[in-house]
Amino acid sequence: MDRAGKAEAIKTLEGVIADSGSVVVARYTGLTVAEMTQFRGMLREQGATAKVVKNRLFKKALDGKGGDAANALFADQTVIAYAEDPVASAKAASEFAKENEKLVIVGGLMGEEVLDSAGVEALSKMPSREELIASVVARLMGQASQIAQRINAPGQQLAGAINAIGEQAAA
Repeated sequence: MDRAGKAEAIKTLEGVIADSGSVVVARYTGLTVAEMTQFRGMLREQGATAKVVKNRLFKKALDGKGGDAANALFADQTVIAYAEDPVASAKAASEFAKENEKLVIVGGLMGEEVLDSAGVEALSKMPSREELIASVVARLMGQASQIAQRINAPGQQLAGAINAIGEQAAA
């Protein structure tokens, strides 16, 4: 790769770091092409992407973010998984790592924070953005229906009272 290609690759990786909710770092030594394709497919289902990176270029793209702890993540054959949703890449990568021991999650980056493998595992157990939005919407809809019931209750009581008076007058 020539100097211009490296500069472009670093700029792309800087964009990945800036735009991603989280970046999961893993070793993929021993994965076959079919297994890597399966891994990429699992990530795609979650809305995440995988990219095999050159360690030196990614360290340059970090530009000191995360310090030595972040630089230590990048050794051997490294693949990153990233997504806009901080949980998506961690979920898919952890799920695949459980099925295939050749993919070893070594850590991750989330903003300025450097995560170890346990941090990535904890992140993978959190609800995704869509699940959080669904729970908020469900709670709002529940509140809205309770408000409607409370607004309608006096009118229903009044109608019941008028109906009772009408039955007494008829009797």
